[in-house]
Amino acid sequence: MFENFEMYKSRINDPDLDIDASSVMVLKNCGPKGYPGMAEVGNMGLPAKLLAQGVTDMVRISDARMSGTAYGTVVLHVAPEAAAGGPLAVVQEGDWIELDCASGRLHLDIPEAELAARLADWQAPPQLLLGGYRQLYVDKVMQADQGCDFDFLVGCRGSEVPRHSH
Repeated sequence: MFENFEMYKSRINDPDLDIDASSVMVLKNCGPKGYPGMAEVGNMGLPAKLLAQGVTDMVRISDARMSGTAYGTVVLHVAPEAAAGGPLAVVQEGDWIELDCASGRLHLDIPEAELAARLADWQAPPQLLLGGYRQLYVDKVMQADQGCDFDFLVGCRGSEVPRHSH
């Protein structure tokens, strides 16, 4: 479980990282608000120690996005994102996460009372270098499942697409 991309980069190849082939890797705070602009950091490489054991894939979950050329069993664009206080924000080391692909369901397997308590205690991570456009973006961007648009632009555009890129 990685609170942010910097933690992932600093810990992923630590030989003492408590991870095995049955683990689920979780990367938080990389969605539209948590990593403003929603950079392509969701392509989490596997730990070197697991690659050395022949592991070629494992479940990875994040509120980030990744390139279309990436691969593997990855759940992205989790919404609401961790930085907005979604359930992803309170995932802890050792938690069980159920991934039901057939129904499109992702479930943090803890009692509802525990989830409510964790969410009540949750505090948003500090935002760095805010001000100007970046502040406007963080304050007004919608979640990934809503297109990461500005909330004040909803309903202000027509439905015609003037150009197609594909």
